[in-house]
Amino acid sequence: MSRDVREIVREEPLVRSRILGALADGPHTVPEIAAAIGAPENETMLWVMGMRKYGLLTDLPEPEGDYFRFQAVAK
Repeated sequence: MSRDVREIVREEPLVRSRILGALADGPHTVPEIAAAIGAPENETMLWVMGMRKYGLLTDLPEPEGDYFRFQAVAK
């Protein structure tokens, strides 16, 4: 059973920090990020896409197998 979207959104500051921490050692795929932060892949995808939209993450041009890799944008 999936969680309510409002519950997921309330966790934004914590999850964003955890994702950036997981990417500190280099680019990773969504499944790798999800495993690193201990979150479901579907929720991790929502966070990664939101962070990408707002310029916190970028995807690498070449996929790794079936998945694109994401990395933190240097500020």
